Amino acid sequence: MEDWLIGQALGSPDMAAMFAEMCERLRQCQVPVDRVMMAWSTLHPLIQAETAVWEHGSELQHQQIAHTEAENEDWLRSPVRAVLMNKEPMMRRRLTNANAPFEFPMLSKLSDAGYTDYFILPTEFDVPAFPDETATTGIIVSWATRAENGFSDDALMALQYIQKRLALAARATLEGQISKTIAETYLGRIAGNKVLSGQIRHGDGETIDAVIYFSDMRNSTAIAESLGPDAYLTWLNTYFEATAGAILEQGGEVLDFIGDAVLGVFPTDEQSLSSAVAKAIAAADDTRTRLRAINADPGCGRPLRAGIALSVGSVMFGNIGVPSRLTFSVIGQSVHAAARIESLTKTVGAEVLMTGDVARHAGSRSRPAGAFALSGFSEHQPLFILE
Repeated sequence: MEDWLIGQALGSPDMAAMFAEMCERLRQCQVPVDRVMMAWSTLHPLIQAETAVWEHGSELQHQQIAHTEAENEDWLRSPVRAVLMNKEPMMRRRLTNANAPFEFPMLSKLSDAGYTDYFILPTEFDVPAFPDETATTGIIVSWATRAENGFSDDALMALQYIQKRLALAARATLEGQISKTIAETYLGRIAGNKVLSGQIRHGDGETIDAVIYFSDMRNSTAIAESLGPDAYLTWLNTYFEATAGAILEQGGEVLDFIGDAVLGVFPTDEQSLSSAVAKAIAAADDTRTRLRAINADPGCGRPLRAGIALSVGSVMFGNIGVPSRLTFSVIGQSVHAAARIESLTKTVGAEVLMTGDVARHAGSRSRPAGAFALSGFSEHQPLFILE
């Protein structure tokens, strides 16, 4: 068991699957566990914590708890919460006396289900927690058995011994997951994976071909002045949900937020140009649908509008800056051209403008808008409106 957990710590296991296999292995070692729950906090923009519940003979239950979820009554009256809040080193309750008063409803449920002994043990990691630096991160595990006499002293010692090894494997796994989450959240999936794979030197990068999506909010300066910093930040995030959210929903990559502009790409290295264009057009349509829904809300107050440019080109994707402070960004004439095309949406009175390479795949939804000067092109380029 110990060697197996060390092997898990050296790999990249799935936390819930590793936990479930450990429980099965404990039973094979004659440790009488019948129900085990493990909870752990994580660093993720959507997920605050995760739990896994294993019961002998049943399917593993794995739950992710969002930051926005309210604390329900079960959690508020949970013995696990009591251990965490009171910073108790452990809690043990014998469950065989059906007439004994139990201070937590969970204990009564376990007793009625035939469990005889219940043991909670937290294991802290010696690092600051997030976002509250006064707490610590780690795992907390509750162990329950149906053995007639509950857990023996030897079984309790075995569980405490194993939990420390489990915590080591969990910590290594969580740190790897957190690193990946941070890289992908702040850099994007493509850039994050490149950084984690070792492309961290000044100048590391490559050229990729992609369909480019560029969007900018209309009247942002006036809106920022009228709303003030806090309200404008909320407004800006609403705009990003409509634009960047649509890019991600359609399988694209958000490369950068440039003030109140969004730069996204649909790379063609893993798909055909027609497929990438179709996804980019779908993202533009999705953005417009989301904006209409926002503006239809009576509480909106002011219209949220944006211009969108779709083009095809090559972009340089890599590390720029100085060696001690880098960012993984995208540069090139195609990016400048996309920004110029977006600015022309106001000139021609269109929500979405696209280049000829994109328009050829849009069929009857494409309407000529005229020819315009674009950065990087010696001649005026024809642009098209997406109906």
